[in-house]
Amino acid sequence: MLFLLLHTGAPAVIAQDSTSRVEEPCYRCRLRGLLIGESVVYAGTLYSLSRAWYNNPLTNFKFFNDNREWLQLDKIGHMVTAYQIARVSAQAYRWAGVSDRKAALYAGLTGVIFQTPIEILDGFSPEYGFSVGDMIANVAGPALYTGQYLAWGELRIQPKFSFHYTRLAKERPNLLGKHWNDRWLKDYNGQTYWLSVNPSSFAGRESKFPKWLNVAVGYGIHDMVSAEVAGSIERGFRPYRQCYLSLDVDFTRIKTRNKTLKTVFFLLNTLKMPAPTLEYNGRNGFRFHTLYY
Repeated sequence: MLFLLLHTGAPAVIAQDSTSRVEEPCYRCRLRGLLIGESVVYAGTLYSLSRAWYNNPLTNFKFFNDNREWLQLDKIGHMVTAYQIARVSAQAYRWAGVSDRKAALYAGLTGVIFQTPIEILDGFSPEYGFSVGDMIANVAGPALYTGQYLAWGELRIQPKFSFHYTRLAKERPNLLGKHWNDRWLKDYNGQTYWLSVNPSSFAGRESKFPKWLNVAVGYGIHDMVSAEVAGSIERGFRPYRQCYLSLDVDFTRIKTRNKTLKTVFFLLNTLKMPAPTLEYNGRNGFRFHTLYY
């Protein structure tokens, strides 16, 4: 959202004389505006999350080991969120005139900085606590982004997200979401996290594999109406893990000269596209979905 705002609001280039010479963008102005924008988004995000997630007043700081909760899906969610923050930040830094290498480094740091206060808020929350596992995931996401740019100069493996509504949210609306606009955040049963890999980037220039076509592996959970497996079983459910194999689209590898379309493609790359999918889960074994999201 920040990149889209700054990109579409950037001053248009202007002609200086009859030869249509284009004025060089003021990158210092862009960088200054970017840092101000990031600060505003940073504060707004923390405020919004504190209102949506924390129901009780904050108390004394404490640690909490939640590594066994939600069959570790929440940890993957932390990693993917931090990665996407780094990805958007890097694009904004490039727009502000920062080189690719420095943009990747700054973006990695930004991803960690954006996520860390959330863990601190958890530390002061009576319902949660500071999670070392969450913090490791928050670092792993930006590290995946920055590491790929330092190693290959491009993104070949991209974490993505998909979501579908489930009936389970009605079982415990206070935990899994009361309304449609908060279930995508709280109902882990409907969330799937993916690693979308681009085969053509590994195969080399001579590869005949379509450059825009990816292969994605995903992970999800089901029948979790409590953070702990035992709590879900006590309520009559049988939690299990889900693994997926599917196709995906890397929109950023679709060539276009249209700047607006490039921005749309960039934002779409956050999401795993619906596609035929093979599922394996611990309850029913293999299952094929004609279209899964």
